[in-house]
Amino acid sequence: MKITVKDGTEIYYKDWGTGQPIVFHHGWPLSSDDWDAQMMFFVEKGYRVIAHDRRGHGRSTQGSTGHDMDTYAADVAELTAALDLRDAIHIGHSTGGGEVIRYAAKYGKDRVAKAVLISAVTPIMVQSDSNPDGVPIAVLDEIRLNTATQRPQFFLDFTLPFYGYNRDGAKISQGIRDNWWRQGMMGGIKAHYDGIKAFSETDFTADLKSVNIPVLVLHGEDDQVVPFPISGAKAVKLLKNGKLISYPGFPHGMPTTEAATINADLLAFIQS
Repeated sequence: MKITVKDGTEIYYKDWGTGQPIVFHHGWPLSSDDWDAQMMFFVEKGYRVIAHDRRGHGRSTQGSTGHDMDTYAADVAELTAALDLRDAIHIGHSTGGGEVIRYAAKYGKDRVAKAVLISAVTPIMVQSDSNPDGVPIAVLDEIRLNTATQRPQFFLDFTLPFYGYNRDGAKISQGIRDNWWRQGMMGGIKAHYDGIKAFSETDFTADLKSVNIPVLVLHGEDDQVVPFPISGAKAVKLLKNGKLISYPGFPHGMPTTEAATINADLLAFIQS
């Protein structure tokens, strides 16, 4: 299914089941397919599950503009209004976590009941004078260069740190690696290139401080993509009603590799 937002971009989405809505927001450079393990789990628990492909990603329009966090959040606002979602739980992974908190802060009043930030880029990733322990811009520039010039190989290689498959003793799933690559290559290179700035340089401090809803922060302590000390550990301190669960040894892509644990903790929070 698709909706057309105000600039003509088509946003693809899945909408399964009935009951209280749970909206899933995927990470860079993936698609709504990255939530398979959660969508199946929660639809079988009696929830209505919704996940969209961010503009430029997956099956949504590969336009040249709007690849910034404000537009991402505005697209979500149009989708939730079109579906008239209320009392919804919004769950975001990585870049999707930023999208969730920006949407909740700007548009979520009367619509969002709870939010979850998983391996999220909040409050801000990039290193600066005010964020000295952030990720150096040189590292992000290298991701940009590799995305622009050798995306197929770079995306394949990126699955190793993403899932912690470069750690000693890791049990590597080739299917999971291939599925990540498939999702990534479905999206547009321009959207992926521009999206790096969106996920790394957007400051979510004000968004985190402004929301009153319960927010669960889940983060792997061995996250090699969005390091826990600069993200989850900081984000929870900015929330009025936040709770943190951190997981020793879990990687950035833990909703896939550690789905049983993550799903159980999500369910407990939703039902609390």
